[in-house]
Amino acid sequence: MTTRTAHIDRSASAHLFERARTLIPGGVNSPVRAFGNVGGNPFFVDRAEGAILYDVDGCSYFDYVMSWGALMLGHAHPAVARAVTEATGRGTSYGAPNGSEVELAELVVELMPQVEMVRFVNSGTEATMSAVRLARAATGRDLILKFNGCYHGHGDSFLVQAGSGVATLGLPDSPGVPKALAELTLSVPFNDADAVRSAFEKHGDRIACVIVEPIVGNSGFIAPREDFHAQLREITTMHGALLIFDEVMTGFRVAMGGARELFNVTPDLTTLGKVIGGGLPVGAYGGRRDLMEMIAPAGPVYQAGTLSGNPLAMAAGVAQLLFLRETRPHAVLEQRARGLLATLAETAHDLGLPFRGDAAGAMFGWHFVDGPVYDFEDAARTDSALFARFHRASLDRGVFLPPSPYEAAFLSIAHTQDLIDDTAQRLSDALREVA
Repeated sequence: MTTRTAHIDRSASAHLFERARTLIPGGVNSPVRAFGNVGGNPFFVDRAEGAILYDVDGCSYFDYVMSWGALMLGHAHPAVARAVTEATGRGTSYGAPNGSEVELAELVVELMPQVEMVRFVNSGTEATMSAVRLARAATGRDLILKFNGCYHGHGDSFLVQAGSGVATLGLPDSPGVPKALAELTLSVPFNDADAVRSAFEKHGDRIACVIVEPIVGNSGFIAPREDFHAQLREITTMHGALLIFDEVMTGFRVAMGGARELFNVTPDLTTLGKVIGGGLPVGAYGGRRDLMEMIAPAGPVYQAGTLSGNPLAMAAGVAQLLFLRETRPHAVLEQRARGLLATLAETAHDLGLPFRGDAAGAMFGWHFVDGPVYDFEDAARTDSALFARFHRASLDRGVFLPPSPYEAAFLSIAHTQDLIDDTAQRLSDALREVA
């Protein structure tokens, strides 16, 4: 394992990036991958195994991006690889139902009791767009309420005060979203129940739903206040609106039963992705049976997809969820994440650097700020220049962190305690270098 890669020739990645920029906007197929917020050029992956990425230049990295949260079992886990290989031998796409769809649906419904029925799609964006369409149909209302810095995919309705790459690139909204459509989205600060009440006092008879990341992972890691989700449940019920938990990131990652298990609050609809595909493209939305039976062909709300329920993604998802159901590693992984954060916090304190970190299950994050972080405004106070220097110094030491201060980080079962201890030393050294 390479411990420092600063002086290794990265010309192969540079050449690929040069070629990519002539063919692909920005040279990448998702904006944050371009490393624009941290400086330098991205490395190009050759292969991955367990918790380690290997790039085309011969460098290796401890991976804390984990395909942005999808890989709870790590890269190329034998159970997932075997399931995909076997499924591939039977055909890669049918355009017709297959048994793995049913098996994965049964697992989701078993592990998330609030999901009485589920529909599989191809991405988290599709899932959230479909859930909002359903909410509007069910309530006969047009407005949706989201939270500043929460990212629910790149659907037009969600690119108002969004997090993730939108925040990373400093784009408050996106050109191409009609003003009339943007006006149908209300956005208020996360963790501010009074702001939600005020919005409902003014627009309550027009708000179809509240959609929320139960733990924000697209403004860095931001945990909810103790009673925040309970208040959302109370407010939406009082006004006849639906509550949507966007668990594309948190589902099966922060706890086996997701955010509902952590916070004991039941949403009307839940969106899923990442973990349920075992690293293959997937999304899903589900919830109360009476709502889901409004989806075509059972009901009038149309949604369709050629590759929805793809047999490879379904097989990978089944393999990953079965493994997680049997092993339930969330508490152990949270302990490891908190241990890593504690070491970083101690090092930062010794160096006089601001630092705030938190974790839930196999998801964690930090901000270079003084004081608590309750919402996007707090997160935006992070020292972005310090983060950029820290990211580059970490990468030089063979640790791949999310290349943005507005993204959470992730563990897998492949992140052993020894690997965490090694990471803590490397990241502490990186902090000392950039302080």
